[in-house]
Amino acid sequence: MIRHQHLRRLFSTTSSVFHENPLGLPQRGAPPQMPRRGGPIVKRSIPNVRRVVAVASGKGGVGKSTIAVNLAFSLSGLKDPSDAARLRVGILDLDVFGPSVPTLMGLQNSGEPELTPAGALRPLINHGMPTMSMGYLLPRSAETNSTDDTAVVWRGLMVQKAVQQLLFDVDWSQNGGPLDVLVVDMPPGTGDVPLTLGQLVKVDGAVIVSTPQNVALADVKKGISMFRKVSVPITGLVLNNSYYICPTCASSTSTGTPHPHAQAQYIFGPPDHFRETASRLGIPVLAELPLVPGLSASGDRGVPYGLVERRKREQGDLAGGGVWIEEMEGVAAKVWESVEGDVGSS
Repeated sequence: MIRHQHLRRLFSTTSSVFHENPLGLPQRGAPPQMPRRGGPIVKRSIPNVRRVVAVASGKGGVGKSTIAVNLAFSLSGLKDPSDAARLRVGILDLDVFGPSVPTLMGLQNSGEPELTPAGALRPLINHGMPTMSMGYLLPRSAETNSTDDTAVVWRGLMVQKAVQQLLFDVDWSQNGGPLDVLVVDMPPGTGDVPLTLGQLVKVDGAVIVSTPQNVALADVKKGISMFRKVSVPITGLVLNNSYYICPTCASSTSTGTPHPHAQAQYIFGPPDHFRETASRLGIPVLAELPLVPGLSASGDRGVPYGLVERRKREQGDLAGGGVWIEEMEGVAAKVWESVEGDVGSS
């Protein structure tokens, strides 16, 4: 087990030895090396992982983490046509400074991850889904016994090394076999974390999340440009909070944008610019997700929206909840088809 005392000491030191091992894990051979300027980029597979799908956006606050978690559960409901078994899926939270997966998975009060005999981190599991996050490794406050007020105050080199450890020092083997898909929840921006992933790991696809506002789309385009520079394939775009299905409205707003749901309200603006951007960049649109109040509430409770009882979803969110689930299942099918091949649903 990683001890709180040891981690607390690591988080407060600037010693060069901890720059090489910020998580305090046992040494397990030579770590992957970042490519030198002008040198070849040698990408590696993540141990015990067949496919890697990143969920990203250049902008913060667009719902990446919520979509990443729910995408993982939708993927886990698909079957691999080669053996008719459900896909084995995991979630890796690479947001070092603001991890959200522990809360969304109901694991914010969990203990620290155990170590395997080889010194790798064991994922924490809830709802049958293995996960790993920086949030599990933060020292707890003596006053509150919580990590809520624990800040990671690291410069680039420490962040880079911590991300390498989260990528390559986690044991994702499940029941003796590898994961079929690892969904990676990325932080906002185009800095150290996405560059480390893109330069060191064989990423099979990236799902880019945006909201309708132009301020979000501007940063999304930068994120796409960054991934293309490090040769990460873009699977498609997801427009979050695209519209609201109003249960008491007679018809949709007069934006001129048609929608199959007559009661759809484009409260954050029509999706025209988003669609134009996707078309101009040559990237498929995977889904336009409705704004669903229950999605946020379930995330705060640590329950992915797809696991909420259908009756409760329909009572709280009416038609919007069902549409959201259907759209997310469609995203999962498209993502898996893109990275692996045809699938069958359960």
